[in-house]
Amino acid sequence: MTEATRFPAVADALVAVLAGVGAVAGSYAAVGLAPAFLGSPLERVLSRAMPGPVVAVAIERLGSVGQQLNLLLASLLTALAVAVLVWLAIRVGDQLRNRAVPVVLGAAFVWAATALVTVNFASATGAAAGAAFVVSTAGFLPVATASIGGSPDPVRRRVVGGVAAALGLGTVALTRSSPSPRPDQPLSADVPESVRESLELASERSLDVSGIEPLVSRDFYQVDINAADPRVDPDDWSLAVTGAVESVATYSLDDLRSMDERTEFSTLRCVGDSLNGQKLDNALWTGVPTEELIDAADPGGECDCVKLHAADGYFQVFPTEALRGGLLAYEMNGRDLPRGHGYPLRALVPGHWGEVQVKWLTEIEFLERDAEGYWEQRGWHGTGPVSTVAKLWAVDDLADGRKQVAGHAYAGTRGISKVEVSTDGGDSWNEATLSEALPGEDVWRQWVYEYDPPGGSHEVVVRAVESDGTLQSGTRREAFPNGATGWVSKTVQ
Repeated sequence: MTEATRFPAVADALVAVLAGVGAVAGSYAAVGLAPAFLGSPLERVLSRAMPGPVVAVAIERLGSVGQQLNLLLASLLTALAVAVLVWLAIRVGDQLRNRAVPVVLGAAFVWAATALVTVNFASATGAAAGAAFVVSTAGFLPVATASIGGSPDPVRRRVVGGVAAALGLGTVALTRSSPSPRPDQPLSADVPESVRESLELASERSLDVSGIEPLVSRDFYQVDINAADPRVDPDDWSLAVTGAVESVATYSLDDLRSMDERTEFSTLRCVGDSLNGQKLDNALWTGVPTEELIDAADPGGECDCVKLHAADGYFQVFPTEALRGGLLAYEMNGRDLPRGHGYPLRALVPGHWGEVQVKWLTEIEFLERDAEGYWEQRGWHGTGPVSTVAKLWAVDDLADGRKQVAGHAYAGTRGISKVEVSTDGGDSWNEATLSEALPGEDVWRQWVYEYDPPGGSHEVVVRAVESDGTLQSGTRREAFPNGATGWVSKTVQ
């Protein structure tokens, strides 16, 4: 085989790969980061295939970046799979010496494959259009490059045209974004006065410290089993109460909103949160007390346990008693739940790790016998009380030469009575200033401490004390499998 016959084949392969990228970009442009996105099915498979310890490292060390890398890997592998289909179409077109065949046949192959995988017309159409655009551009776009003899080089024309088309599609796709509203943005006029007053109270009681979140988080962390959150149509959605109950029931969102509601502050901490990590946040939630649905169902069963099901396939099991005192929330900070936080309904179970706070809730199933939840099956501890922690998130230099350190402290339903700070590595301790407590049994508090630095580097250590006087455990433990514990320390210059 000569060089002259090898280069067109290489160009065809490169164009096919670019068309695969174009298909992924076209799908994203059509449906966004949703389960119907072409890269999502493989991303879900990869996420579920990862062992618990690997997920622990990804959550603790990489945070949301780990999930984004997993989505990127899935999207690249999907693009390569699509490239094989496009390459077959290109080769058929080359054999027939017909430039239209790769475009039409490639689009048909990509549409059928995407429709089969995503079961979504818009995603399939976007993917097919993206692939067809790249192939057609690579085949017909005039490019001012010439080979020996002055005629346009067909190899460069195809590759450069394909690259330009793929980059163009990628740029269009990346313009899609729908950030969640921040709690400091204006509320609508119909928000109840009680919600406004609660948010104002949180603002008033927040310490004026640079580098830490106010008492109602501006940017609430998110950890999900999938990179693409479900898109649930509230008109088609319902909550089923099933299993070992006297009365099976189904509730629409209007049914739940018509019940007596409760608004309360509640803090969530991810079980994969590192000792001084950022996966700890607080919000004001509104919803239906879970007792109403439990009492109406009159559950039985020998295990006295319940399984919550989510629209994305996630599930969690915990004692029924833990659900009492909880909330089925449909609003967050005076607005409908953002999609990333479980719209239209999520569960809040006081004092438990964030992993059991099931989002996109679709079913409450009372069990006859105990079972493992999603994360327990992967080696995590699962339900149970959160570990007490005092975070050291801010170190500031004050104008008078003093140092200021600050953060948040959280102990679940046990509450925080004080935070102690050591500036000499734990040899002596002083009490920090706490923010005034917000109403609620499961709420964090801010703390701040100012001191004269001893000169040079020194070790600052912080620890929390629970409401009954119990001192936070100083035993250091990694997040996997039971949640991180220990006193946070930081070397300060």
